[in-house]
Amino acid sequence: MQANGAGQDRDSELSCRNGAQNGESSSAGGAHSNGLVSVTNNENSISNNNGVAAQPASNNSNTTSDANSSIKKKKRLSQSEEDVIRLIGQHLHDLGLNQTVDLLMQESGCRLEHPSATKFRNHVMEGEWDKAESDLNELKALMHSPSAIVRMKFLLLQQKYLEYLEDGKVLEALQVLRAELTPLKYNTERIHILSGYLMCSHAEDLRAKAEWEGKGTVSRTKLLDKLQTYLPPSVMLPPRRLQTLLKQAVELQRERCLYHNTKLDSGLDSVSLLLDHACSRKQFPCYTQQILTEHCNEVWFCKFSNDGTKLATGSKDTTVIVWHVDTETHQLKLMKTLEGHAYGVSYLAWSPDDAYLIACGPDDCSELWLWNVQTGELRTKMSQSHEDSLTSVAWNPDGKRFVTGGQRGQFYQCDLDGNLLDSWEGVRVQCLWCLSDGRTVLASDTHQRIRGYNFEDLTDRNIVQEDHPIMSFTVSKNGRLALLNVATQGVHLWDLQDRVLVRKYQGVTQGFYTIHSCFGGHNEDFIASGSEDHKVYIWHRRSELPIAELTGHTRTVNCVSWNPVLPGLLASASDDGTVRIWGPAPFLDVQDAEGLNECCSMDS
Repeated sequence: MQANGAGQDRDSELSCRNGAQNGESSSAGGAHSNGLVSVTNNENSISNNNGVAAQPASNNSNTTSDANSSIKKKKRLSQSEEDVIRLIGQHLHDLGLNQTVDLLMQESGCRLEHPSATKFRNHVMEGEWDKAESDLNELKALMHSPSAIVRMKFLLLQQKYLEYLEDGKVLEALQVLRAELTPLKYNTERIHILSGYLMCSHAEDLRAKAEWEGKGTVSRTKLLDKLQTYLPPSVMLPPRRLQTLLKQAVELQRERCLYHNTKLDSGLDSVSLLLDHACSRKQFPCYTQQILTEHCNEVWFCKFSNDGTKLATGSKDTTVIVWHVDTETHQLKLMKTLEGHAYGVSYLAWSPDDAYLIACGPDDCSELWLWNVQTGELRTKMSQSHEDSLTSVAWNPDGKRFVTGGQRGQFYQCDLDGNLLDSWEGVRVQCLWCLSDGRTVLASDTHQRIRGYNFEDLTDRNIVQEDHPIMSFTVSKNGRLALLNVATQGVHLWDLQDRVLVRKYQGVTQGFYTIHSCFGGHNEDFIASGSEDHKVYIWHRRSELPIAELTGHTRTVNCVSWNPVLPGLLASASDDGTVRIWGPAPFLDVQDAEGLNECCSMDS
């Protein structure tokens, strides 16, 4: 019978039917409701291949009654219900619960896959390549794109060829290559590669060069997965379809979770499918874990090292303090104090290997300090001219060079000894960043823009144009996004590749003070910024409204830094002379999802 009327397309017609009522043979041992070959034992219909055997002909009255009953049940099944039954059947089959699958298909009137697909599957898994190739002719009529048969045939013959080679049957393999693969006139480049495998001296060499698992269940299962992509799902379900759908659902819930800040486990074993995913706000770095009070004046900057084991803070009190981060307890201890920055320290940059730290001062500072972090020794004190203003710095990814500049028109590239390698005249620099290509330097200037400068070919180009001064900016690890603190406007997110403004984040108070924001959290899903209203604001990257406002500082928060290795650790530096370390709630009940959807402030 046709489950959903004669007007349905072939997919619907193929996906579900009631026993042998669709006109297929109902004799014992034939293909039955789920399309898989069944094996009958006398009058007991037990299938070893997820098939459902037809009832003996002697019970005509019962058969008719059962069929009519099944037809009524079948009509009540919607297409989505049939799909779910097939997904469940496939999952149970993968678990080896074949008798359960037989019963499910018999009661529902559905079949797991088309009988031709079942036959094809069995022949592939048994390595009966001639029969599998013959099966393609039956499948051709069921396919949306019959031309895909050539690609399927190529994949089959490729497996056949490789298995002959592995077995040492070189002549047979050569015959497949010349008489079967080559006449297809498909993917000649791949055929040339395959012919090269004839030179492999042994099986291990072949498997390594072909990146192939060898003859057996693993490689044939992978082959089937590839072949299935050319067949409609009504004929053969995609492999492990139910697990795929469940993984997608879990990933989507995690992506939509405002406070999710841990590594995404791609498996399903680490989650419960019985509850929706929900991270508590108490698991997020919203709580003051530590207040560092060693500075004796305004703290202008803070930055975690690239390996997450150190934090550097710079202050108006002329010192840089390097703190050690205990990766177990997340507590910070004073490691070194670097002194002598007469104008104060308004910017810091770690070298890529964290061996060196560069400190810059405010606008009237013409000097730059390069410190050896481990020894605490000053390696270089650089000053090209007393007229300079060196207020920003960025390391080249090679760790052997850096660029520095300021608003008085200086823009230099130097080595670790402070020797001038290159300079760019007339660029009034506010903030700098070196991209991972090792050639391009991004610089925000006094014309409310960010331009890209290439020191190798001396070219420059406009990338970002704002309507107000760009006080600072930072770039995501992948180099795609830039986060700008814009005077009187707040925090803006730009796509550097497409050169478009992606989002304007709300809530923060930004005047004409230099405030530094940052990307952070796992996968850099979050954005944090200081503010002139004494708060730290945190947003999910996709949401314009803050998900947390952290209170505790008593004056402007100048800078925030998110630990790149410990996603639950955040630091903030303020004019109140303190550095606050933020983490999850100290006594965390992981079952407590209170405040999940709140965006309220958190007293510390």
